[in-house]
Amino acid sequence: MPDIYQPSPAHYPQLISIWEAAVRATHHFLTPSDLLYFKKMVGTYLPAMEVYCINHDDNIAGFMGIGDGMVQALFIHPAASGKGLGTLLMQYAIDEKHIRRVDVNEQNEAALGFYQHLGFVVTGRTELDSTGRPYPILMLELP
Repeated sequence: MPDIYQPSPAHYPQLISIWEAAVRATHHFLTPSDLLYFKKMVGTYLPAMEVYCINHDDNIAGFMGIGDGMVQALFIHPAASGKGLGTLLMQYAIDEKHIRRVDVNEQNEAALGFYQHLGFVVTGRTELDSTGRPYPILMLELP
């Protein structure tokens, strides 16, 4: 089983690359300017979260950020998608960090299905994301 570990700030550029690859593969609803805007924000958010990485083939393949009692970010590089790495990170969050909440973009149907498969249920919805952009957010919790 792959190790889950906390990265050093030296890993942040690699995490931002993973974020970008994952978002380009899954967030087709984002405009190019919004993608650039969010990419700049990722570097600011990483130090503010409790970040955990997971490797595949001896390289960082994905990461998860925890803060405010919830999973705030979960991104797996598309080349490593479908190998159970996201599930391992979420199980770590649930079992070891006692996390029971996550938010997801409503338009990211694959992510919504992933969280629902893990037992999360939708408990709320916002019309706008946290930056005021028209990307509805679904709040999910484990019952």
